[in-house]
Amino acid sequence: MTAQAFISALADVQMPDVFNPYSEQCSQHDRQDAPACRRANLEMFLHAAIRERVDTIWIARDLGYRGGRRTGVPLTDEVHLESMSRLFGGLAVARATVGPAVAERTAAVIWRVIAQINQPVFLWNVFPFHPHEPGEPMSNRCHTRDERENTKRFLLALLEMLQPRRVIAIGRDAQLALLELDIAVTPVRHPSYGGQTEFIGGVFSLYGMKEADLKAQSSLFSSGAG
Repeated sequence: MTAQAFISALADVQMPDVFNPYSEQCSQHDRQDAPACRRANLEMFLHAAIRERVDTIWIARDLGYRGGRRTGVPLTDEVHLESMSRLFGGLAVARATVGPAVAERTAAVIWRVIAQINQPVFLWNVFPFHPHEPGEPMSNRCHTRDERENTKRFLLALLEMLQPRRVIAIGRDAQLALLELDIAVTPVRHPSYGGQTEFIGGVFSLYGMKEADLKAQSSLFSSGAG
């Protein structure tokens, strides 16, 4: 499957109480061309990962309303779109929303850690869309087993395209979902709910960073996670 075909198939999915950022427009926050913009952002990210032969994928649970729902890039908020661009030598990514850029705490920690390890990675979610509570589009909920089953083909297609050497599961939910698919994973703590230090230490360990490098942890929080 090509990157373009993959994203086109993503855009075709519709589910109740799920926002598909690659085909749906948020009446409150989005520009007129928002779905097309998010498709373009993701396509550039995927093409860059294929070109660079990225050997590691970090996979979390699902898109959040302050992050991937707005940008189209998993685990990436608007504040860190430029960080993703720089990581791959300068991608022409763009915001799909109006108003001030919105930050997400998880994305802030993720991208500060990526800046420290300074290696290209691909980011994804077990469930590739934004599940929300009924009637509350600006909320986050965990996707259901049925939702995961109905979209697992995207995860499997992505792994086939990228052929990663290592899959890092961010958080227990992602770890269990990936193990159900018989995907070998290396788990790390999710950075939310007080898990930032364990997440950073776990990733640093996986990337062979020296004990002295762990002092960078303090700087990850000194400027405040969004």
